[in-house]
Amino acid sequence: MNELLVEATRGGAVESVHPVSVAVADTDGRLLADSRHPALVSFWRSAAKPFQAMPLVEDGAADRFHFGEHELALSCASHSSEPAHLAVVDRMLERIGLTEDALACGPHEPLDARVARDVIRQGTTLTPRWSNCSGKHAGMLALALHNGWPTSGYQKRGHPLQDRIERTVAQWTGIAPSELLHAVDGCTVVCFGLPLSGMATAYARFGASREPAPSRLRQAMMAHPHLVAGTGRFCTELMAALPGQIVAKVGAEGVYSAALPAQGVGITLKVEDGDSRAAPVALYAVLCQLLPVLGVNAAPLAALAHRGTVSTVNTRGEVTGALRAAGSLRFRV
Repeated sequence: MNELLVEATRGGAVESVHPVSVAVADTDGRLLADSRHPALVSFWRSAAKPFQAMPLVEDGAADRFHFGEHELALSCASHSSEPAHLAVVDRMLERIGLTEDALACGPHEPLDARVARDVIRQGTTLTPRWSNCSGKHAGMLALALHNGWPTSGYQKRGHPLQDRIERTVAQWTGIAPSELLHAVDGCTVVCFGLPLSGMATAYARFGASREPAPSRLRQAMMAHPHLVAGTGRFCTELMAALPGQIVAKVGAEGVYSAALPAQGVGITLKVEDGDSRAAPVALYAVLCQLLPVLGVNAAPLAALAHRGTVSTVNTRGEVTGALRAAGSLRFRV
């Protein structure tokens, strides 16, 4: 079967199936492998963060405010609100001379279940800095200040900051601005809709580029995988297991993007029904199939085998089934 699926089993039977569209592309936009609908148009959501952060470096704002690798990694992050993440957000805001009141993102329950339990137990009041996107927003505020743009409304379409980001997304994906879809992301900023193949091409270029801005952002993400996501998160685990060999970034609604810098290859997948539980399972399966074809040693993935088949449990913690990948990519090389 030349298409990728994620099956949810219960009691040994398949209870539900999550179809997965995949695009694997090189820097020229040539499809190397795919599943189902590689031209599927979807919103990129948080997997677009490295490109939303690109102008921060290109325009000189990162240097002006002395943002190093930690700050750049958090600008690309969907973090778990762990102490290390909040500390970097606070440092970014201090360096640009603003408080968290300037952040347009709203608070939400931390993505890490352990942190969320601690918040409830301690009676912590969640504020915007607790948003998984607070690093991205702090970076956007830095860019606005650097370019003399108003900080008010920086998250809205039509603001010069969002126009600047739109041009960057168009440049790296090869999709004209007029062809991009626009909507409002969960954290209030503009998000972009485009074909999965365009997203994969952008990641291939991001991974292979030797230009200063992408190189610095890529290095920051790979050097500090914990800041990009957090404890027990797949982005972090994957970049730690394959140090220097992969950049990975989750998006909402079943989206995942990744780059293999040495190979000049980008990957984007979309679990078509938006099931976010299935996205890491799908990406793990894609990498297990793709790396050997590209001549890359896939042995380190064995340490992440728990991501390939994920047990599901009931309210007593008893295993009732699993999420597992089925099917295969269609290779074009």
